[in-house]
Amino acid sequence: MPALRPGVRVRAALALSAGAVLSMTACAGTGGNARVETPEASGDGVLRVGLVLDNAGDNAFLNAPQLAAAKLAVQDINAAGGHKGRPVELLPVHPDQDTGRQAKDLAAKADVVIGPTDSSHAAAAVDVLSHARIPLISPANTAAGLSGLTSGGYYFRTAAADVAQGPVLAKLAKDSGAATIGVLYQEGSYGKDLSAAVTDAARKSGLTVLPGAGFKDGAAAEAARSMAKAKPDAVVLIAREGAQDALDGLDSAGLSGSQIILSDGAFARYGSRLASGTLEGARAVVPGQLPTAAFQAKLLAVDPALKDLSYAAETYDAVTLAALAAARAQDDAGRSIAANLIAVSGGAADPGAGVPTAPCLSYKECLGGLAAGPDINYDGESGPVAFDAKGDITTALFSVYTFGPDNNPALSGRETAGHSG
Repeated sequence: MPALRPGVRVRAALALSAGAVLSMTACAGTGGNARVETPEASGDGVLRVGLVLDNAGDNAFLNAPQLAAAKLAVQDINAAGGHKGRPVELLPVHPDQDTGRQAKDLAAKADVVIGPTDSSHAAAAVDVLSHARIPLISPANTAAGLSGLTSGGYYFRTAAADVAQGPVLAKLAKDSGAATIGVLYQEGSYGKDLSAAVTDAARKSGLTVLPGAGFKDGAAAEAARSMAKAKPDAVVLIAREGAQDALDGLDSAGLSGSQIILSDGAFARYGSRLASGTLEGARAVVPGQLPTAAFQAKLLAVDPALKDLSYAAETYDAVTLAALAAARAQDDAGRSIAANLIAVSGGAADPGAGVPTAPCLSYKECLGGLAAGPDINYDGESGPVAFDAKGDITTALFSVYTFGPDNNPALSGRETAGHSG
């Protein structure tokens, strides 16, 4: 069986500035902090999971892997006995509706909701669901500003914030033997936030950080020439749709090959779009780890037409964590789930908390752990989760790719980093 395409994390439409996120959330949330409260049981005994599929147009392909993963998670949970002996239900999806409409529909039916994909849609979903006291777990929201989203403690995400890759990008530069580093970034929240994270991590690691250069899409050549004049040992390129233009500019300015390190937004199979050998030896990072063959096979059994795996592992883990939170609470109500998500993830609301218990790797295994005591530590298909007090994951896994002379990437390693922010 051929491996499914892991999928480039298509986020060109997902970027959202921290200021924009925070400005839209003045009315979001219910007050208090559901992540640390101790609510009374109020569920009806049936755990119902909703799914917001908000991808349209060129990004519509992202709906299929998330839906397949949610179905698979529910199947696995029910095969292990469901919630308190009753099957968990996955509610019907309506990807033809906008995010707000989907959230309003689910607010009347769901105990927990998974989604959305687009970071710019998070506030709309949270505004509706937090008032209904329903936790929202996004498998794909990565905008750094969402760590400050006002949700009353009802918002979580199993995807790392974009800035979590900053220390990894700096480490790749240092591992290559670089003593000086320059950051070339596309203007916008993604570029500026991640540039700051790389700069901070590089300095802490002992690298000399040369003045960075920002550029607008389609106008990278001048910034690339400015970067080349500083003669850095390594250049970190942080970009999305402007990445190819920037790579052309760097190559023309004499910076190419193993000197280049690409952020996840700039990761692509460039091939003949760049001059032969332009990226030979360059490295790039992509969030997450390649799904196991067993997980791929199970997803294909759910959806034989599946062609992409983007956010599938994170979706599977979001559903599983919600079910484990309900199991720990012995209650399927949204407030109970929100109050137990940190605990079942192996995380802590207090940064000074002790070392988590040994990880369990499936709903069935973790359910057995709950029978023995209240503390478990679910590590799933996407790796460790460990939610913090903001609902963010505290460990991020990254796959490292190295480019060949054909300007196409091949998997070459893996890195782990704690989250930033």
